[in-house]
Amino acid sequence: VQLQASGGGSVQPGGSLRLSCKGSGIVFRLATMRWHRQAPGKQRELVAVVTAGGDKNYGDFVKGRFTISRDNVKNTIYLQMNSLKPEDTASYFCNTDCRGRDYWGQGTQVTVSS
Repeated sequence: VQLQASGGGSVQPGGSLRLSCKGSGIVFRLATMRWHRQAPGKQRELVAVVTAGGDKNYGDFVKGRFTISRDNVKNTIYLQMNSLKPEDTASYFCNTDCRGRDYWGQGTQVTVSS
């Protein structure tokens, strides 16, 4: 199983970014996919999750700013992040589980700063 994340970068407060995560080695359409993030000195936290059936949930801090989506043809999930704040600065990781084991992408850095 491989997860390849991309799309991070540096933006000003209020800006937007779209992260992508392409999966391979799994039956992607059956997988629950998640985005997590981890800021320096802080614990990793769940940002968003999308199930195989398309149900979505978000961390409380998202508050309508982020949208997770999936494209089962491209084996890719996305995280559209709008109204970014400096506190959103973190490394963002995609994650899934398969046969009782967790798999993680390599992380993509998001920096929100003026």
